[in-house]
Amino acid sequence: MKRIYLIIVLLGFTQMAQAQTASVEKSIYGLQLGIQGIYAYNESRLAPTIAMRSELGVELGYYSNSFLGAEGFLIAPALSLEPRWYHNLKRRKRKSKRIDGNSGNFIALRSTYHAGELGISTDDNVKVASDITIVPTYGIRRNIGQHFNYEMGLGIGYLHVIEESYYILNESDVAVNLHVRIGYSF
Repeated sequence: MKRIYLIIVLLGFTQMAQAQTASVEKSIYGLQLGIQGIYAYNESRLAPTIAMRSELGVELGYYSNSFLGAEGFLIAPALSLEPRWYHNLKRRKRKSKRIDGNSGNFIALRSTYHAGELGISTDDNVKVASDITIVPTYGIRRNIGQHFNYEMGLGIGYLHVIEESYYILNESDVAVNLHVRIGYSF
């Protein structure tokens, strides 16, 4: 009976030790495709549950200004930096769920620069605006198989227009980050 009790206690300590070693990956590279565009990214570990995501993407947008009679689509490059705190890795590991490839729920502070000077518009008279957004975001990331993943996130934050255009006339506004993406990790 003492041996059974000792085995149970040792297994409990082993499970606790494994749950405490839950950590984000050292470095992940990949591509993601979403409703707004295509992105190349890297996530690098800063701490056991914190990763810094850097991202370079091409985003598609729609604009409409009935006052000026301008309407159409635009494409602009975007550069993002996003510290992410994966807050449920220990719980996922304790429940024997996957944490590889940074599978977990995260809280992030997404900072994005949209390079309007490199943007393209369907209307030659419309100049694409450059802006910076800072958006606190809550999201999830899950892996499908060994290399594929999906990610969803939602956040509301701040947008500051650096260079005005015909469809954006305010210097600052509310920014929304709603993303649904599927990706491939290398």
